[in-house]
Amino acid sequence: MSPVSTREVYRRVGEVSIYISNDNKAKGVASKLFCMLIEESEKEGFWTLQSSIFAINTSSIQLHKKMGFRIVGTREKIAQSHGQWHDTDPLL
Repeated sequence: MSPVSTREVYRRVGEVSIYISNDNKAKGVASKLFCMLIEESEKEGFWTLQSSIFAINTSSIQLHKKMGFRIVGTREKIAQSHGQWHDTDPLL
């Protein structure tokens, strides 16, 4: 988890990412880590967590939705990976 801004008004908003190796997918590891991350963020006083995920990464989007996040829009051609432009779906 990392802060989304240095501005005081966003001091309790965090950007989150969970990365799971292929060997650990579909075993509930990501959900358990996410639950721990949310619990710890609440202890630290964060009031909002957000993530920005490539729109093509449907499994990650579904995980975030399962954890209570929702898509708040699509940012078109905002990220580039290996020379290819990607849309991202910001989730809160």
